[in-house]
Amino acid sequence: MSQSIGHYIGGRRFAGEGTRTQPAFNPATGERSGTLSLASRADVDRAVAAAVQASEGWAVTTPLRRARILNKFLRILEERTAQLATVISAEHGKVHADAVGESQRGMEVVEFATGAPHLLKGEITENVGSRVDSHSLRQPLGVVAGITPFNFPAMVPMWMFPVALACGNCFILKPSERDPSASLLIAEWLKEAGLPDGVFSVVQGDKEAVDALLHHPDISAISFVGSTPIARYIYETAAKHGKRCQALGGAKNHMVVLPDADLDQAVDALMGAAYGSAGERCMAISVAVPIGERTADVLMAKLTPRVGALKIGPGTDPEAEMGPLVTKQHQGKVIEYIDSGVSEGAKLVVDGRGFKMQGYEGGYFVGGTLFDHVKPNMKIYKEEIFGPVLSVVRAQDYKEAANLINKHEFGNGTAIFTRDGDAAREFAHQIKVGMVGINVPIPVPMAFHSFGGWKASLF
Repeated sequence: MSQSIGHYIGGRRFAGEGTRTQPAFNPATGERSGTLSLASRADVDRAVAAAVQASEGWAVTTPLRRARILNKFLRILEERTAQLATVISAEHGKVHADAVGESQRGMEVVEFATGAPHLLKGEITENVGSRVDSHSLRQPLGVVAGITPFNFPAMVPMWMFPVALACGNCFILKPSERDPSASLLIAEWLKEAGLPDGVFSVVQGDKEAVDALLHHPDISAISFVGSTPIARYIYETAAKHGKRCQALGGAKNHMVVLPDADLDQAVDALMGAAYGSAGERCMAISVAVPIGERTADVLMAKLTPRVGALKIGPGTDPEAEMGPLVTKQHQGKVIEYIDSGVSEGAKLVVDGRGFKMQGYEGGYFVGGTLFDHVKPNMKIYKEEIFGPVLSVVRAQDYKEAANLINKHEFGNGTAIFTRDGDAAREFAHQIKVGMVGINVPIPVPMAFHSFGGWKASLF
């Protein structure tokens, strides 16, 4: 049944004043599930005005009171994780277990933010000069905004707003227009937890809404996660308008497999890291780099049947290991990348292009895909595919593998699988990538450690 999807402003759902709309779809079936209202500049202005009005009162709310509201919100999330996961699966397409995992990783940041009263304490130095004391205060910026991607419609917003709210800021969320409904649930649950009206708002939309946020004089800071070209645009535009900004971009994450590695463990890791959530993760492993021909041959012999046997289905299927891609357009883009790999001479070992599922013929499915003998000059190596496509690039030695990673424009995450402590330490300290896993395929830090890439992966 098709539904109308709008905004959340001033403590209530709001249809919006804009006249532009966009259809929403169920990725598993290809059927239209709703109509999304795209925010006009006036809608963004309304959300900012509500935040400005609420800002003074929220800023002087005691840190302990703010933490208690977030703690109640955390309890709501714990009780309704399955409900949130169902909404995510219906619009994104990821299987239920992945959606639950996403929700739980987001909840960890909410839990961390409840400890903010301790972290917000200032500093003091007595007698910093002759009979002069110096002290510092931590004060809220005011109104801040988050622009978040389709691949984690709950987790990425929850990596942003809990800390912003705990610090006394009002927050405006612009979620992806591809899976907008999780943001509305979150907004309603925050109000149920006791958050005052106007402190948290949601504006649905596209570039018009983004530009309105970037240009608005009452917004002090912007946080963004998405592709590198958009991240660069967000960063440059926000900085030009005097805003603080962090903008996370794309990735091409390598996993090096040394000859001494436990290859069964490495294959298990690759299956989850390359094909989990259909590869639509900025921390997905999309390139495996086995060292030496024998290592590569054994790895491929173990990996190929596993990729071919991937259980693919709708997010509602509890046995499915991988769901559809998010949109028909993205499905087409991933298939074009696979075509490109074939035309450029990579060996296509497992081909996911022809996957069809009975009863879900209209779904945006691409099966698990595996390339061998991929070269660094190929498009499938250089660009982020964001789909269930793993490229194997064979390296003759460790130095060649490290050079591959260090020369790539992206530097988000990487991993090495080895039993050699010297090699592990060398890799961790010398590789030019922000997040490094040692026998850990997706090195996403816990909430109390920082997250971020290097090079073109973070501005």
